[in-house]
Amino acid sequence: MTDIDTTPATASDGTALTRFNAVRHGILSRYTVLPWEDADQYRTLLSALVAEHVPEGPTEEHLVEELAGILWRKRRLRMAEGAAYRHGLAKSLGRRSETTSAALTHLNNEGQSEGVAEAVRATPADTEAELADLQDDERMTHRALKLLRSRRNDAYEAGLAELRDDTREWWEDQLGRDTDELDEEEEPARPDAESLARFLDDEVLPWFANRRQKIANRSLIREQAFGEALDPFKLERLGRYEVHLDRKLERILTMLVRLRDLRRESVGE
Repeated sequence: MTDIDTTPATASDGTALTRFNAVRHGILSRYTVLPWEDADQYRTLLSALVAEHVPEGPTEEHLVEELAGILWRKRRLRMAEGAAYRHGLAKSLGRRSETTSAALTHLNNEGQSEGVAEAVRATPADTEAELADLQDDERMTHRALKLLRSRRNDAYEAGLAELRDDTREWWEDQLGRDTDELDEEEEPARPDAESLARFLDDEVLPWFANRRQKIANRSLIREQAFGEALDPFKLERLGRYEVHLDRKLERILTMLVRLRDLRRESVGE
């Protein structure tokens, strides 16, 4: 790893600060920064601490570098916490039905289970766009129904033309079904206004309501998935390690203050 640079920093009073030997020779930094971490970010942190504490002598220099190491490890700890959540979230995505059922257990959610991955990954903009598209599709369907129930001679053709492409494809699939695919009391689809209107009333309009409810359930499923992602035992271990770092940070800061006070007293004598 490249040694920390030795460019002079500037103290608040405008005087130049010289990098201390321990950092210049990379005695601690080469072990603090892991190979996949950003050495430049560590240099920036260390330089800021040097400028703040203006260490004099090898003891103070060592303590300042220890401070940098502690703060760097606390940064790493935050990354570990995020990684733990992501790992738990991945498990929640794998437990799709369980997570969704738990999120919607207080609702009559039959047939309304939005997928966990879709709920977690959908942005507010995605949801807004989907609802707008759903509204447009539903509006076209109502216009088609109005045409189908009119007294026009071409009511079927006009109503069919008003539908969106995917709805027409759905209807064409219904027309192509074999009679042995139908339920016992289900009437076969026919290419006429009455049959198409019944299909829109019985199948398409309820689909809109169901889809709108699925989208509305996203927030509940997201909350459930993120809640399941929390691993209290892993976070407890991370929390104990952070307490250890905080205590070490406090001790080092106390030592730095004492050394600075002793130096001032000796100068005063």
